[in-house]
Amino acid sequence: MIKNKIISPFFISILILMVVLNHFSAIGIGYFIAVILVWFLIVLWGSFVISSNYHVKSLCGNSLEKLKIIALTFDDGPNENTLLVLDLLKKYDAKATFFCIGKNIEKYSEIVQRTIAEGHIVGNHSYSHSHFFDFFRKEKLIDELEKTDVLLEQFTAKKISLFRPPYGVTNPSIRRALAFTKHQVIGWNIRSLDGVVKDEKLLYDRIVKRVAPGGIVLLHDTSKHSVNVLEQLLQFLQNNNYTVVSLEQLLNIKAYAN
Repeated sequence: MIKNKIISPFFISILILMVVLNHFSAIGIGYFIAVILVWFLIVLWGSFVISSNYHVKSLCGNSLEKLKIIALTFDDGPNENTLLVLDLLKKYDAKATFFCIGKNIEKYSEIVQRTIAEGHIVGNHSYSHSHFFDFFRKEKLIDELEKTDVLLEQFTAKKISLFRPPYGVTNPSIRRALAFTKHQVIGWNIRSLDGVVKDEKLLYDRIVKRVAPGGIVLLHDTSKHSVNVLEQLLQFLQNNNYTVVSLEQLLNIKAYAN
């Protein structure tokens, strides 16, 4: 359920009711400010927490899964470190999903080709991954997604269905763009924080204590410390009888459309 469709009308109704009541009995401006502030904080939370489903419906794991299966996802590639990630996945017979940035696909197209050839899934992670992505208008967002789709579809020969928004942030413009492009948003429920934390032990401990059946792990294939943590994680999963599966299997979805 997209919560914005419920919460925004609710707060608008409260404010309208307060305006009406104010004609009969004065309501202090502080109460209006308090209601607006609470609304703002909820919107802020909903925009930055992808699993909230506030603006768009996101698949962030399979809470009904009982088997010891888990999915690995990688953001921001491809780059040179993606090759090391692919080597490790091959060593442990694990399949993963790579959410690729369009401008990086142009630079490392041969890595995308190898990724797909080895049975991994690719998804859309915008063309630029701009720091201002969340401020783009609908038309610009559609252009970002479509450009990246075209680049990936050179290798998949099928339409890209999966999208992960940069930084996991969503908003009304992204919702409107996705209504046009029809991508399925993929989130996570195990965030490594390897994009900001470099301490390998901290990263490893953070991930393994959150491992559970049906989980989706968010990593980045952009740094050596992430590669080192990945190898430790794959060893842990193997030792604990977990099977690393594709998002298609974990979530019962299709990564590509015909």
